[in-house]
Amino acid sequence: MAKTHEIAAQARKDEGKGASRRLRRAAFVPAVVYGANQPAESIQIEHNTILLAAKHEWFFSSVLDLNVDGKVQKVLVRDWQKHPFKQQMLHMDFQRINENEAIRLNVPIHFLNQEKSAAGKTAGVVVSHNLTEVEVSCLPKDLPEFIELDLADLNPGDIIHLSQLKLPANVEIPALHLGADHDVAVVSAVTVQEEVEQAPAVEGAEGEAAKPAEAAKEPKK
Repeated sequence: MAKTHEIAAQARKDEGKGASRRLRRAAFVPAVVYGANQPAESIQIEHNTILLAAKHEWFFSSVLDLNVDGKVQKVLVRDWQKHPFKQQMLHMDFQRINENEAIRLNVPIHFLNQEKSAAGKTAGVVVSHNLTEVEVSCLPKDLPEFIELDLADLNPGDIIHLSQLKLPANVEIPALHLGADHDVAVVSAVTVQEEVEQAPAVEGAEGEAAKPAEAAKEPKK
């Protein structure tokens, strides 16, 4: 079961672009909470709170406890806007969830023991992480923060597919219900052969046929 992560926020009444600019100047992030058959709610969060939380995987892949003026709501991060070049979050969207309904969310994959595997130790073998996250479906209480993939037994030439991931109880991958074509590769260990460059031919080398232009001319009669 995932850990509990609480984000503190405050309700706000002022809306519009002007109000949002004032909030950002005061080091707050304007945000909206919606869903669960309840009215949308405008809130504000201290920018440092968002900045620190956003450095962790769990912020984008976990159910969060959003504490708005003492009232806690279970939410997911559904959208966010960042400044093009500044380290600044401009806006956040949070979606309320029903704890009795399954949710879909992308969770990161953690790759373990690659350096201990035969593929990881073999020269000329490239281990590719074709996917770094996977969409799972489960009840909110069963949502994992990440999926672990142990690569200790990975050999050169091996391919690990979605269906080979070890999932926690009551967690499934919706893509696998769509057919074999959706059982894509998560990791592949491919042997790369180096091409040997051939030395360029040397003109005038021994045994080379004479060029037509260099053939003796027939004497004039």
